[in-house]
Amino acid sequence: MSKRGGFPGMGGGFGGMNINQLMKEAKKMQADMEKSQEELQAKEFESTAGGGAVSVKVSGSKQILELKLNKEVVDPDDVEMLQDLIITCVNDAMRKVDTAQSAQFGKYNIPGLM
Repeated sequence: MSKRGGFPGMGGGFGGMNINQLMKEAKKMQADMEKSQEELQAKEFESTAGGGAVSVKVSGSKQILELKLNKEVVDPDDVEMLQDLIITCVNDAMRKVDTAQSAQFGKYNIPGLM
């Protein structure tokens, strides 16, 4: 080991990077990530099912903002079909949020984040 501490061959620190610079970069990344999170939460994602019979709009924070049903799809004798359409529609909208989130935060390349 070197006399100055740290790891041999590392220039006395993290690859020659000074700890203050490393902290500065970490704070910048944190601020960028917070801004990205706010931008994502402000977005809206839409999905439809059954040829437009059911539509849903969700926020980037996965809150259902709007659910619309066409009158033709509301059949008291076939409630199960309506339930399936709603589930399909909501799940698809949530997948869209997940995909956007992965794209947004994947650029940070931090193990364990996503």
